[in-house]
Amino acid sequence: MSQQIYFLNGPNANLYGLDKNGTYGSESFVSIGERCQRRAESHGVIVHFRQSNHEGVLVDWIQEARQSAAGLIINAAGLTYTSVPILDALLMFDGPIIEAHMSNIWKREPFRHHSMVSKAATGVIAGLGAMGYELAIDAVVNLMEARVA
Repeated sequence: MSQQIYFLNGPNANLYGLDKNGTYGSESFVSIGERCQRRAESHGVIVHFRQSNHEGVLVDWIQEARQSAAGLIINAAGLTYTSVPILDALLMFDGPIIEAHMSNIWKREPFRHHSMVSKAATGVIAGLGAMGYELAIDAVVNLMEARVA
């Protein structure tokens, strides 16, 4: 059976691509998810690419990942800067965690410069758009393999 990773996306990520001139580019969330599926398949892993606008659902998925996933990627979106419950759930996850952001959060508003998620993350990828999502899959798979070796 293939190893599994969870790729969780927070509030409003489902709107990617709807504002062609917006911060997050023109590619749709569905299209980005398909790219991530292909990248995961190229590594021989299963990715559960999910999005919710609700903090509790994200916490539930992180807890679910504890039982079935070897790695986790999260773009908690607006909850990145405020969610202690997401941080607490991530701290209970035993595998590598990549924090991913489509935009460079350090070039944006000052409140985005502090991430609650980073306290639990193994690493952070930000500012590379959808390519960063694919790189996050590469990174988490490499970290998972390093743990097994």
